[in-house]
Amino acid sequence: MKILGISGSPRKESTSRLVQEVLDATGEDTEFISLKGKNIAGCIACLGCVKENVCVVKDDMQELRQKIVDADAYVIGAANYFMTMNGLAHCFLERWYQFRHREGKSVTGKLAVAVGVGGAMGTPVADQIETFMAYNLIDTVGKVSGQGAACCFICGYGETCKVGAVQMLFGPECKITEEIIPKIEKQPKVLAAAQAAGRALGERLRSGNDRASTAQKVAAYLGERFKEAT
Repeated sequence: MKILGISGSPRKESTSRLVQEVLDATGEDTEFISLKGKNIAGCIACLGCVKENVCVVKDDMQELRQKIVDADAYVIGAANYFMTMNGLAHCFLERWYQFRHREGKSVTGKLAVAVGVGGAMGTPVADQIETFMAYNLIDTVGKVSGQGAACCFICGYGETCKVGAVQMLFGPECKITEEIIPKIEKQPKVLAAAQAAGRALGERLRSGNDRASTAQKVAAYLGERFKEAT
């Protein structure tokens, strides 16, 4: 069984670390890919994917498509930008629209873990990834959220900027030191949660995931969410 890990953050730090932590705990064959530096545009709603379930937009998403199809499960992480996932990750997940047509079954019924990392919190991002997975009838078996270092810690003006994360978190007299910079490795509870999510994902796969039943369960869950929203 193959588990594909994706870090959608444009930085190769906290999000990548937390995704890898989940992957390492699964006990299965894994592959990790960072989207840093990749050119992936958002969905342009051209409907060119309707007939074959293959996106016609030409960019780096093409090289990732077969990896997504071949994987049995996913660990997907993104960064918190203004209480939503960062644009690169959002574009990547928008392009999964190509799998949703004419009873396309490339990803339906598979399993996932959602990972969110933010300068203050990653919870909103993990929730949003879960929603993207649900739209593709993928069951999110675990969500992990951690705190990474906001860019304010390294931009050069963090100590004096009155609207930045440093003063918001630590006050106007704060001096940036290595001790106060948030890092995933300093958060044992987050690491433990990531390892638990990875183990749960691996165990679920090994127990035999009936993709048809899983897809039906997620469809029912999504239907209830639609009813609540109307």
